[in-house]
Amino acid sequence: MNGGVNIIKLVAEASILVQFVMLALLVLSFLSWVIIIRKVSQLKAAMEEAESFEERFWSGADLAQLFREVSNRGAENGGMENVFESGFREFVRQRQRKTHDMRVVIEGSERAMRVAGTREIGRLERNLEFLANVGSISPYVGLFGTVIGIMGAFQGLGEMKDVTIAVVAPHISEALIATAMGLFAAIPAVWAYNRFANKVERVASRYEVFQEEFSSVLQRQIQADDASA
Repeated sequence: MNGGVNIIKLVAEASILVQFVMLALLVLSFLSWVIIIRKVSQLKAAMEEAESFEERFWSGADLAQLFREVSNRGAENGGMENVFESGFREFVRQRQRKTHDMRVVIEGSERAMRVAGTREIGRLERNLEFLANVGSISPYVGLFGTVIGIMGAFQGLGEMKDVTIAVVAPHISEALIATAMGLFAAIPAVWAYNRFANKVERVASRYEVFQEEFSSVLQRQIQADDASA
């Protein structure tokens, strides 16, 4: 359209340094969106897995049978299933060793669950730091491109006797484009980081609650076994 802004032309005619800044911001934005898309599905799967497993756990299923089902799936396990498997495996190991101190058994099981839970949360938090870094540095990278563009505009002013808007317009335009691209890379990354960090915290809280509830179940299991012995 006549009179419209030709972004591609402005980028193509920008200085090499500003083009490099734009390319860096474009790469950061692309990588951010790849992570965002993956994290959306990963966190959704983690929440659905936790809800599904809790439903099975509280349905009254035998713990030993549930443990066998989870263990047989091996590498397919994830999230709360791994927390349960680690805790119950340590519980069984301690009981097989004829450990009579209930506190030792429960503490060992809780320790195994904490380790498994920390590992699962670490997997969910992976690459969130990258989003935080993109969100914090992209505006400054764009600002660097803006400064270069403004410097080019002033240099053009100094070299020309008859100054017109046509002399400085390209440099001003490339400066503004660099600013816009910095914001384009930063805003989605910051929004996604805050949203995902909140969801990871919710998943972590859910794991912690499950660990406490499962510990209580194991204590009652020990008391029932000792009473029937």
